[in-house]
Amino acid sequence: MAELATIARPYAEALFKASSADLGSAAVWLDELAAVAGNSQLQQFADSPKTTVNQVFDLVASVAQTALPEPARNFLRMVIENGRLSVLPEIAAQFRSLKNAQGGSSDAVVYSAFPIDGGALADVASTLESRFGRKLNVMVELEPALIGGIRVVVGDEVLDTSVKARLEQMKVALSA
Repeated sequence: MAELATIARPYAEALFKASSADLGSAAVWLDELAAVAGNSQLQQFADSPKTTVNQVFDLVASVAQTALPEPARNFLRMVIENGRLSVLPEIAAQFRSLKNAQGGSSDAVVYSAFPIDGGALADVASTLESRFGRKLNVMVELEPALIGGIRVVVGDEVLDTSVKARLEQMKVALSA
């Protein structure tokens, strides 16, 4: 949604500039706030005309699992006061993009049918970094529908070595 991206960009850029000394911790609390703000029930509560800014702020701050530092509390209050709580996940995504661009890295999501242990994930990460030619921040998500293997998404690039993809390729070859 281009509209959300347009709304989120100034917030992400301002936060990036303001927290340039400690981007790592800002990214952690921003991702946590984005996860909380993505809840549909919270959105309904926040959108209610009977709900005050302080009520929404107190609820979001109490749901956050870590104690929010003062910059995080100020940022959250500003976002809520401006009625942009629903844009917080997009703000976090754009902030992460700015942080990655500065560090010369990219986010990589590894979809796997089964959990991947730390050693295997380190091997996969090093192989993927050489394949994509840049430093990757690897996250794993389980997707049982893959049957086996992995599917990797880095930006707009996809590397699919899953059993499901191979079965689809065989299906296309046999039906042609």
